[in-house]
Amino acid sequence: MNQTPLSARSAIRRIRWLPVVGLVVVIAAITAALGYQVSQPSSSSSSVSPSNTLRIEDRGALGEADGAVPDGVTVFNDEIRAVTNLDPGLLKALRQAATDAADDGEEFYVNSGWRSPEYQNHLLREAISKYGSEDEAARWVATAATSPHVSGEAVDIGHSDATEWLSKRGAEYGLCQIYRNEPWHYELRTDAIDRGCPRMYADPTRDPRMQQRPIATGSE
Repeated sequence: MNQTPLSARSAIRRIRWLPVVGLVVVIAAITAALGYQVSQPSSSSSSVSPSNTLRIEDRGALGEADGAVPDGVTVFNDEIRAVTNLDPGLLKALRQAATDAADDGEEFYVNSGWRSPEYQNHLLREAISKYGSEDEAARWVATAATSPHVSGEAVDIGHSDATEWLSKRGAEYGLCQIYRNEPWHYELRTDAIDRGCPRMYADPTRDPRMQQRPIATGSE
């Protein structure tokens, strides 16, 4: 029988190992890619009011001076214009309610309060982009000319446990939910203290105040 030279046998072994090494490299690459995907945070988030879907750093020139609200702001914060620019009667009622709610372990956070006209128009354009039409956007965001946020007469309260507390006891302080589709949106109705809150509108498009002017999405 013929003997295969040692150098030739070594070369054959190297050739046979090449596919195995290649397979190992491919498996390692796939594993690394899967690991990277798993480690990425989910882009989904819990449902929140449209006014609070943008972070301050995403608003360009708009910021706290226009009514943007950082995380963790309560109705007692005196350094945030979205709070301090609220109608004095509304702010007083909110703080009275929040003081009593604290006895039940609840805290009233402000997702949005007073807003500048520029900020309101910005939110409206974002809503049109998100919902695909002016008509659908109007169910969530009003124009700067009609929004009670711009006049300081509305506040969006978080979290859900706080709005649940207000839905049960808010009328005692004149605080009423105005729209059925926005459980976070509250306004002051002083008559509610004696008569209870008025019937809610299905959404802002049913509110006569929103019919004053057509939607305008011009420049800020």
